[in-house]
Amino acid sequence: MKGGITGKILWVNLSKGTTEVIEPAKELYQEYLGGYGLGVKLIYEKQKPGLAPLAPENILGFATGPLTGTPAISSSRYTVMGKSPLTGTWGDANSGGFFGPALKRAGFDGVFFEGASSSWVYLFIEDGNVEVVDATSYIGLDTTRFEDQMKEERGSTIRVASIGPAGEMCSLLSCIINDKWRAAGRSGLGALMGSKKLKAIVVKGSGSIPVVEEKKAKEQRQRMIAGGKNNPLFQLFSGFGTCGITAMSVESGDAPVKNWTGTGNEDFPNAAAISDQSVIAYQKKKYACFGCPIACGGEVTVEKGPYACETHKPEYETLGALGPLCLNDNLESIIKINDICNRAGLDTISVGAAIAFAIECYENGVLTLEDTGGDKLTWGSHQEIVSLAEKMVRREGLGELLADGVRSAAEKIGKGAERYAVHVGGQELPMHDPRNTPGYGTTYCTDATPARHMQGGSAFLESKMPIPGVPFNMLEKHTYTGKGDAHRFMSNISHIVNASGLCYFAVWVYGIKMIPQFMEHITAEHFTIDDLLIIGERIANLRMAFNLREGITLSHFKAPGRMIGDPPLQAGPLKGITIDIETLTNEYCEAMGWDPKTGKPSQERLEALDLTTVSQYL
Repeated sequence: MKGGITGKILWVNLSKGTTEVIEPAKELYQEYLGGYGLGVKLIYEKQKPGLAPLAPENILGFATGPLTGTPAISSSRYTVMGKSPLTGTWGDANSGGFFGPALKRAGFDGVFFEGASSSWVYLFIEDGNVEVVDATSYIGLDTTRFEDQMKEERGSTIRVASIGPAGEMCSLLSCIINDKWRAAGRSGLGALMGSKKLKAIVVKGSGSIPVVEEKKAKEQRQRMIAGGKNNPLFQLFSGFGTCGITAMSVESGDAPVKNWTGTGNEDFPNAAAISDQSVIAYQKKKYACFGCPIACGGEVTVEKGPYACETHKPEYETLGALGPLCLNDNLESIIKINDICNRAGLDTISVGAAIAFAIECYENGVLTLEDTGGDKLTWGSHQEIVSLAEKMVRREGLGELLADGVRSAAEKIGKGAERYAVHVGGQELPMHDPRNTPGYGTTYCTDATPARHMQGGSAFLESKMPIPGVPFNMLEKHTYTGKGDAHRFMSNISHIVNASGLCYFAVWVYGIKMIPQFMEHITAEHFTIDDLLIIGERIANLRMAFNLREGITLSHFKAPGRMIGDPPLQAGPLKGITIDIETLTNEYCEAMGWDPKTGKPSQERLEALDLTTVSQYL
């Protein structure tokens, strides 16, 4: 690649306190692009299998894509990756904002950490100069206060990715927060960062990112922006952000209700109170990540009362997890928990899932008043829901159990608690119900990172959401055969989006052809869609190979009955539905050349993807 990259990776050994600059071969970028494509290649080759997830030898990576920070539309994304402390699988988490572009302008396509410091530190990067700095005095600061402190000390132009108190205490639900409110939320990677005693990465960059045909890239950008303004998705996301779909998701059955046992508006009739216009009433200012014309974010304020705060507008996933999943229609309490989680560095999806789990356990006598510290956990009781979120941050009382996720909590509680723990492979499910959109079930059970809605797949086509350039018709939701090839295509495109540094919302609005078009102008690489699909499939196979080397197969990703409708609901929009998850996953595995029980790729397919060394190992 001639543009889009710095060609430099920073490698930090925290045990030794040393740093090294690595210059990967250009072929590595051509074969894996960046993001978790680049990351899985480096970590797979450099990390020994079988390590405990929080062992110092585990590698933690932060990587941008070749389009991050360039004129490409919505080119803000970077990925955090490593072995997930929550699931034991390959783990990654994607975030926007401004940190990714700043890291690249500071001189590096990525930063990887091995070892663990003996005392708390943060990494400071300024235009290629690197310093490991004592962070002892900052421990206990939430992510917002830490970033404010860094701006006072290092200047207002710095960008920060940090953990809060939850990550410092190695909560398995902890995440990494950048730009105060943007979260690399899933996989529990904040715990891996905390185990290394790494408080933050602070970057300050004034360099430029090489773009081969900058004029053409900017012209392409302007044409696409002008052509996308009438797109219904653009109007929805620009007008409301993802909060705009909350009420319709409850009504349709997309949003799980009452810990996956409820029935849409029948059990949660006041969804409008936490959706679209109700949320926008609290918005004081719109927010756009780097290079984004959509501006789906926003800054919200609760002016007074027990939930007074200023924070980022809650996303749909947050509203779904803390709203219908817990039968909570008090919007101010959800905004407050969003602020609590952003400051502490906690995944809001998993926090909501853990609270819903606890309420159902209490309702069924599995948890007692003694277990809850005297709190009567009831559906929709927003005071108790906020209180429990705060206890999870502090790892206090019942919060100590819940801070490591529902699988861990159920194992420790016993007494049949596992019946109420809704997860795949240890990861709490997202707020998109496969009983409504079955393709999500395929993704939740077959991606190397289980239970992840943004890993793509046939669900996007089942949702009747036309994406320009996708060569498949919309799919009938509850027809279970004939979807393997479409799921393979959409999943591999997702890997390309994530590895390139783009936001998926832009691809939904402007189409998949924007990826090779911007690649050519920015990097001088002429990729076709077919070329990119091969790269995406290579990344998918290497992520799966990471799991197989750890002894984790697809048989470990069991679909909970509630997720697939076993038994089916008796009322509401999902009444009587049981999805055929076996056919869906088997046909996808067949399309990928994977064994449907293990996920092991065929030797022929691995060799076709130039993964011969992986083939020899497996």
